[in-house]
Amino acid sequence: MNTDPGVRQNERMDDMPNYASGDARGAPLELIAASLRRERRRTGLSLTEVARRAGIAKSTLSQLESGTGNPSLETLWAICVALDAPFSRLLDPPRPHVQVIRADEGPTVAAAHASYQATLLAACPPGARRDVYRIAAEPGHPRESQAHMAGVVEHVVLSSGRALVGVAGEPVELGPGDYICYPADLPHVFEALSPGTLAVLVSEHT
Repeated sequence: MNTDPGVRQNERMDDMPNYASGDARGAPLELIAASLRRERRRTGLSLTEVARRAGIAKSTLSQLESGTGNPSLETLWAICVALDAPFSRLLDPPRPHVQVIRADEGPTVAAAHASYQATLLAACPPGARRDVYRIAAEPGHPRESQAHMAGVVEHVVLSSGRALVGVAGEPVELGPGDYICYPADLPHVFEALSPGTLAVLVSEHT
């Protein structure tokens, strides 16, 4: 769940970084572009709607999202207000939280009178809802998923086979018994690497 406070109209811009000549030349444009695209996907708003709310031309926003142009601090601030996002998130985006637990790791408790062990992989947060799926996949085209609703987290335990699973561009190779959790409100992927790959997927909504 996103706990960062949103941007409000009455926040003071003089608390922000002092870029030379009042523009964002000191900031990497590619980083700003990627952050703008990510935040707009998070809100589900179109280019047209964000530009309207920010009071800028649609072409200006399109240029900024493509990493071109020379955005002023005022323009970026107005876009952050439109996206309800902290200004700092454009320059210092949060890293996705990804956790991997291998098959022989994790806190385990054994039964007294049976060959039975239970390993805690993830505790359910208060107020969350979890849907459970069985996944069967074969090598070939990876399953590429677009970002889900904000705050959705997916948990995957691989039962058999091997697979690349996780945030797009940074998937982790899993073997039988391995566990991963990752933010599913970012683009993510499941790619089977061997025949007969089976997994359990838990989708967590907060």
